[in-house]
Amino acid sequence: MSDVLIVGGAATGWATAHHLLRLEPELEVTVVERDPTLRRSSTMLCDGNVRVQFSREENIAISMYAMEYLEGFADAMAVGDFRPDPAMRQQGNLFLVGATGRDAALAGIAIQQRMGCDTEWLDMATVTRRFPAYASDLLVGGTFGPRDGSVDPSAVVEGYRRKSMAAGAIQHHADVIELIAPDGAPTGARLSDGSTLESPVVVVAAGAWSTSLLATVGVVIPVEPIMRTVFVVAGDVPHAASLPSVFIPAGVYVIPEHDGTYLIGWSTDADPVGFEFTPAARSRFYDVIWPELAMTLPTFDRLEVIRSWAGLYAQNRLDANAIIGEWPEIPGLYVATGFSGHGFQQCHGVGRHLAELITGRVPTLDLTRLGPQRVITREPYAEHGDRII
Repeated sequence: MSDVLIVGGAATGWATAHHLLRLEPELEVTVVERDPTLRRSSTMLCDGNVRVQFSREENIAISMYAMEYLEGFADAMAVGDFRPDPAMRQQGNLFLVGATGRDAALAGIAIQQRMGCDTEWLDMATVTRRFPAYASDLLVGGTFGPRDGSVDPSAVVEGYRRKSMAAGAIQHHADVIELIAPDGAPTGARLSDGSTLESPVVVVAAGAWSTSLLATVGVVIPVEPIMRTVFVVAGDVPHAASLPSVFIPAGVYVIPEHDGTYLIGWSTDADPVGFEFTPAARSRFYDVIWPELAMTLPTFDRLEVIRSWAGLYAQNRLDANAIIGEWPEIPGLYVATGFSGHGFQQCHGVGRHLAELITGRVPTLDLTRLGPQRVITREPYAEHGDRII
């Protein structure tokens, strides 16, 4: 029997294991991973973007902790000769807005700055002067986070995994098909081969698969698997090497990579629901995404798709924010899901928060408003409408 059973590893599950063993090294922690290759894990299929630009204090605080933690990640996670480099590129994130989004953007910046972030408002003249490729006659300016950027997801996962296992965590490769919670308290999980893993504390961090698992103990959450496609695109854009990632009001984002390539995507309500990993046809980029992007930012009028991939968002239909904490009606059952596209960047703070809750400590961050209670009472706690998630 384990003291804590974590269903789903990847970034959040292994971060939770690490922080549990950091706080209480004597714990027996088991992490169940369905597929050790993580080839369909949302963590491994994400674009690795991290940012402090949120409008809710909880999300901002989680991100501030992540930025701090990533600075020393390689040293903190070193095991023997292994030293995981998250390869953080702080190229910045620029969220452009039109006239209708200006007030909400300024309100968000005010909260971020009050909490100690170095984000700033750039009017369109300043955007054009600093980043000529982002000139636009349709927009009024944008919020800029100079420390936002991109991180290597595989280094983060492997860092937490190896450090946790070095501290005694057990990695178990299996498919969990059912949680077990007789009399309103968890006792473990049943696997596809009919065997069980026993534990009085169960953490469900299975991403888009969390919904069906939780349903086996009567827990209903508004989280759906949504397929998102990322296109790798080549284009001759001036001064590309110095450009920040950019997000336009419609929702299209552009993340500059290397050698004149970009990661481009657009999450919409038309994205397919279900466990589908076949990328959208290239025609979606050429016929839908590109026209919107080029209309807003004319510099991007000549692009070519090189390749693409698809992954899943665990989309919280209530408010697009994570559900984090102990399920009130089943003490001992903890959830970390519904991140709606920002789970990877929040794994550090969420893993620490869950570990603190499980071990009975006062949480460093007050994430009560991101807890499960709002799901039960159907009270959304969303970011402002113009913020891209």
